[in-house]
Amino acid sequence: MKTVKIKDKEFELFLTQEEIEAAIDAVAEKMNAELADKDPLFVCVLNGSFIYASELMKRISIPSEISFVKMSSYKGTKSTGKLKEIYGLEEDIKGRTVVIVEDIVDTGYTMNLILDQLMDDEPKELLVTTLLLKPDVLKYSVHPDYVALEIPNDFIVGYGLDYDGYGRNLPNIYKLKQS
Repeated sequence: MKTVKIKDKEFELFLTQEEIEAAIDAVAEKMNAELADKDPLFVCVLNGSFIYASELMKRISIPSEISFVKMSSYKGTKSTGKLKEIYGLEEDIKGRTVVIVEDIVDTGYTMNLILDQLMDDEPKELLVTTLLLKPDVLKYSVHPDYVALEIPNDFIVGYGLDYDGYGRNLPNIYKLKQS
């Protein structure tokens, strides 16, 4: 589909599933090489990163674990600037290599808070992978270690990303159509 309508908004095709998965292949290949002897714990930030985490983990061939946290700072198409942690990490991360799996890093607000919170638990190293990075709008000093794709500052949906809870199931990524 070239365009989709979600609630009151029109979106146009931005990235195909094939383009996204090729980028995930490259990230996984790099991780498999660089994290081979580190027994990493992947921490998936729900809800948005569940598809990225699923696709990434299918490609990770080294011994590893995965866990989940749920955080959000979006309502509609705008960040609320307020982060809510609905439930947290249960695994002990002290002395572990931890890889945070995020769907998108834009301002860096959410990732900055997650990193600060997890540093209190004394991991050996804290790494970040994101499906999408919006480097032009970063406001915090957050530098993901593994970035699948860099994108401009468009509002997007699909492949786990949503508009008011809808559109996560789309296999491609769509950007908000300009009127």
